[in-house]
Formats: sequence, C-alpha cells, structure tokens
Amino acid sequence: MDSDETDEHPVDGSGSPGDGGSGSSADPADGVRETAIEEVDARIVDLLAWILDTETRAKIYIHLLASPGSTSEEVATGTGLYPSTVREALAELHDEEKVTREKRASEGAGNNPYEYTAIQPSELVGGVVDQVQTELNTIFTLDRVIDREDPDDGFEHDEPVTITVDSLEEERGEDAA
Repeated sequence: MDSDETDEHPVDGSGSPGDGGSGSSADPADGVRETAIEEVDARIVDLLAWILDTETRAKIYIHLLASPGSTSEEVATGTGLYPSTVREALAELHDEEKVTREKRASEGAGNNPYEYTAIQPSELVGGVVDQVQTELNTIFTLDRVIDREDPDDGFEHDEPVTITVDSLEEERGEDAA
C-alpha cells in the first residue's frame, strides 16, 4: 500500500488527533469504548485502503459516505487532506466509477462546483470480488497447466471459482419473507 501520510495536516491545529483536548475521561468505560471505536475505524480505513489503493482515497470515500454531495473543498476540510490531493483523488475515483459527481445547482452567476457521492459499499466490494475471483481462477488454471492438481484434495477443479456477495438489502428482504 502506498504511504500518503504527507498529504495530511490537522484541521484544528491540535497536535494529537482524536484527543479532543478534553483531558481524561471520568468513566473508564468511556475510554475503553472510545479505544474500541478507534480500532474499528482504523480497521475499516485499512480495509478500504486495500480496496481503494491508498489511505487517502479511503478517507475520502468514508467522508463521502457520511456526507454525500460534498464538494472537493468540503472533502478537504472534512478529512484534513490538502485540496490538491483531494481533487486528484476524486478525479481518479470518478474515472474508476467509485464516486459519482454532478454540478451543484446555483441560483446566481458564478462557479458551480461538482458535488461528489460515494457508491454504496456493496457495489464497491462487488467490484473487488470480481477481481479476486478472476485472479483465483488464473491461479487454478496455472495449476492445471503445470499439472500440480491434487485430485484427493476434496475440491472440484473443473469449475471456475465463484464468489457471491449478498447486499444488506437482499438479506433484509429474505428475512422479511
């Protein structure tokens, strides 16, 4: 994964992100809860950074999920990333169809910036699943070509690998039926 930590700067001027400047919490459970949430958030960013290639793009995607219809300037402010970095990443994500954009409506004369919205996570994961499935099939084909198949390994080697992802909406529909 690319390291793009140099693209970030604190928005509020504090030296320590997440400390909120409030000192220690009165309830120790609050501290444990906050630490657990930060760890989950970090894991989500790491997973999305793997899917989207960089941590910068993952942070932009997360911001757009939370604030759909944001301009590049709003994304830069919300993520603490440099505006030029955000504009470049948004253009790439749009070209890859991972975010959508449309011109912001304006009642007066002047510049109408683009508003960006992230695609749904299930769509994002679906694209990755297709890629992983293709790569697995390539590996299994290579096994057959070099005759390394183990006929007693319990797997069917004549069929391609198929990975299915059910969206949350599909699961809810099945539960309701």
